[in-house]
Amino acid sequence: MNSIDLILLNFAETRRRSIKLWQSIPQEHWHWKPDEEAFSVLEMIRHVLETEHLFHIIVQNRGNLGDYPSPWEKLAYQDLQHELDFAQEYRDAFLNMIKGLQAADLENIVIRRSEVGQVKKLGDYLNRIAYHESVHTGQMQIYMRALNIDRSMIWD
Repeated sequence: MNSIDLILLNFAETRRRSIKLWQSIPQEHWHWKPDEEAFSVLEMIRHVLETEHLFHIIVQNRGNLGDYPSPWEKLAYQDLQHELDFAQEYRDAFLNMIKGLQAADLENIVIRRSEVGQVKKLGDYLNRIAYHESVHTGQMQIYMRALNIDRSMIWD
């Protein structure tokens, strides 16, 4: 397995575990949030899905996001399946971009985000993208604990 395949596997496994967790949350809790400043359950799911697309744009631009019109901007919240279905074309485009990379690109392409003072090699940046989703998966488990919802076994 080469480095590109390993990165793709990490994205696939991270998303598989996220979806497994998200699907175990009863619909009556989708709008719950621990406080007024926090994401609701459904807002956090959308944040994860939308941010992956945002990161894809950053990678394409090799840095700053620029004038980013989010496809999610006026999208009404409905349910988990709607969120997943809407995001799928953006996820596919992101994964196809990764599939088109060469191993040397992971080392040689640099992402320069001057607006946040960040300079990272593409391989590092891609791993940070997957980590972002993992962090929110852990956060969602805390939400589920607070709601006294059984948490799915995602460590299979």
